[in-house]
Amino acid sequence: MVQKGQIGVTTDNIFPIIKKFLYSDHEIFLREIVSNAVDATQKIRTLSDVGEFKGDLEDLSVKVSLDKKKKTLTISDRGIGMTAEEVDKYINQIALSSANDFLDQYKDNMNAIIGHFGLGFYSSFMVSKKVEIVTKSYKEGAAAVKWSCDGSPDFTMEEVDKPDRGTDIILYIDEEHKEFLEKEKIDSLLKKYCRFLPVPIIFGKKQEWKDDKYVDTEEDNVINDTTTLWKQKPAGLKEEDYLKFYRELYPLSMTEEPMFWIHLNVDYPFHLTGILYFPKIKNNLDLQRNKIQLYSNQVFVTDSVEGIVPEFLTLLHGVIDSPDIPLNVSRSYLQSDQNVKKISSHITKKVADKLEELFKKERSQFEQKWDSLKLFIAYGMLSEEKFYDRAYKFALLKNIDGKYFTFDEYKSLTEGTQTDKNGNLVCLYAGDRETQYAHIDAAKEKGYDVLLMDGQLDVHWMGLLEQKQGKTRFVRVDSDTVEHLIEKEEKENVTLSDKQKESVTEAVKSQLPAMEKTEFGVDFKFLGETSRPVQITQNEFSRRMKEMAAMQQQMAFYGEMPDTYQVVLNVDHPLIKQLISESENKGKEELFAEVTSDGRLKQMVDLALLSSGLLKGEALSNFVKRGFEII
Repeated sequence: MVQKGQIGVTTDNIFPIIKKFLYSDHEIFLREIVSNAVDATQKIRTLSDVGEFKGDLEDLSVKVSLDKKKKTLTISDRGIGMTAEEVDKYINQIALSSANDFLDQYKDNMNAIIGHFGLGFYSSFMVSKKVEIVTKSYKEGAAAVKWSCDGSPDFTMEEVDKPDRGTDIILYIDEEHKEFLEKEKIDSLLKKYCRFLPVPIIFGKKQEWKDDKYVDTEEDNVINDTTTLWKQKPAGLKEEDYLKFYRELYPLSMTEEPMFWIHLNVDYPFHLTGILYFPKIKNNLDLQRNKIQLYSNQVFVTDSVEGIVPEFLTLLHGVIDSPDIPLNVSRSYLQSDQNVKKISSHITKKVADKLEELFKKERSQFEQKWDSLKLFIAYGMLSEEKFYDRAYKFALLKNIDGKYFTFDEYKSLTEGTQTDKNGNLVCLYAGDRETQYAHIDAAKEKGYDVLLMDGQLDVHWMGLLEQKQGKTRFVRVDSDTVEHLIEKEEKENVTLSDKQKESVTEAVKSQLPAMEKTEFGVDFKFLGETSRPVQITQNEFSRRMKEMAAMQQQMAFYGEMPDTYQVVLNVDHPLIKQLISESENKGKEELFAEVTSDGRLKQMVDLALLSSGLLKGEALSNFVKRGFEII
C-alpha cells in the first residue's frame, strides 16, 4: 500500500526557499547527507556495545556511488535505519513557525536555515529534482520503506524489500547541478568535508595504472582517515605523528615545518579538541590567515574562523573541533555566543601557557624562534588585553647586536644611560640596519644601546608599550642628531638673525636634489666642533604616523602626506660658521653663486643624504663623479 501525504511544514513550500537561500552553498548537501549516515552508523555501534542490538555489525562503512545513466548519487549506510513511523516523524514533520517569520529572520543568513533547524537532509533538494529514501530499521520485525518526494510538499511512502538494515539516500540530480554527477567533483567534496570522519567512507575502487590508463582494482577506495590525530590522547603520540599530520593538512602550500604545537583536549565546561601549530610566520600578516580548519564532530565546516578564535590566533595553523560551536549561523551570532566566548578564551590561555612554558624552560630555544614568533605575539598584545598581560612576561626586544631582553630586563640595562632630563626611559631603535648604519654607529659610540624594530607591526607595538609602561619613549636613531636623541639637560638655542636663517636655509635647499613627495626643512643646532657639519633627521611623530597609515585605513590621509626631513646644520662646525658669517654680509644671489661654485656645501649635503640612504639615481651618480673629480 502506498501512503500519500503532504510534508508538515507551515510554509507553503519549503523547497523553493531552500533552493533560493542556500544556492551559494549548494555543495554542503553532501556533507549533511554523509554526516547523517555516519551518525546512524555510530548509533548502531553504540546499541551493540550496550547490548540493545544483538545482531552482527559486519561492515559499517558508508558508501557513496554514482550512476551517470540514471543521473543518481546514492549515499548508503548500515546504521540503525528507520521505521515508517520514524520516517513520518523525522522526515515528514518539519516544525517551522511561519513562512513570514522564517523568511524575515533568516533572509540575510542562508546557512542558518540548515544549521538552526536541523534540515540537513533537505539540503539534498538544492541539487535534486527528486529524492528517495530506502530504509530498514535494525528493530526486529521492522519492514523496509521507500519514501519519495519530487521537491513539492507531496510525498509517497510504501513498503519495499530491503534485505539489510540501514538507509540509502538516492538523489536524482537535476540538470542545473549535473556537475555533481562527475566523479572528480564528488571525490573532491568528500575529501574536503569528510576526510576525518570516524567511519570509513567508500567512494568507488582504488585505481592503478595499467595498459596506459587507470583501471579499477578490487580494493575499496576509502577517502578518509578514521584514526583522527586530534581525537587521540597526546601521551600516546610522537613528534613525527604531529609533523606527518601537519604535512597532510598542508600538502601543497607548506614547505617549512612548524616550530611547535598545542594539543587541545577539553571535556568541561565545553567540548573542544584540536591541534594548533605555530608556523614560522613570515613578516606579512595577510599571507598567514585562514590556515585553521574548523570541524564539528570531525566534519569539516570552514577554514574562516574569525569570530570563533581571536583575530591574532588566525595566524596559527591546524584544526579545532567542537560540537558546541553553532555551525551555520552568522558571525555576529558567533561573537555573542557564550560557548564560543569560552572556547576563544580557553584557546588564548592555552597559547599563552605554551609560550610562557617555552620561555621559562627553554629560553635559548625561545630566543632562536623569536624572529618567527614576534609578529604573532605583537599582534596578540595589540588586539587582546588578556593576552598582553600574559605576553608582557615573555615578549622580547632584540638589539642590533642580536641580544634579546624582556622589557623589564632592557629597562634595567639602559635606564642608567638612557633616561632623559624628564625621567623618561628613551629606547633607541633602528628600522633598517643598513640604511641607518651611520646613526646606529653614532649612538653606540655615545654608549647607547639600539634595538632593531623592523617588523610589520613594530610601530604599533612600540606605541602600545609607551602607553602601557608610561615614562617610556621609543625613538628612532635618525629622528634627531645623536646629541639631541636623549636630552640630559636643557640645550642652548641657536640665535641667528632672520637674514642669516633665511639666506642659509635657501642656500642649503638649493643644493638638495629634487625628490618626489619629499620635503626638507633646515634646522640649526650646537653639536660640537668635532661633530659632522650636516646631518639628516626625520621627525619621529610624522614618520610614525605615515608608517601606521600604511596599515590603518582611517589614517590614510597621513599616508598621502610627503615625507619630511630636517637638514640639521652644526653651527659649531667651522664650515657652517663660515657659511653663516658670509650670509650676514652677502646678498642671497651672491651667497648662492658662491656656494654653488665652491661645491663644498653640495658635497656636505650629499654626504648627509648618502649616510641616511636618501641619495639615489642621478643625484648619486653626480656625487660619485664629483668625488672622482676631487681626487
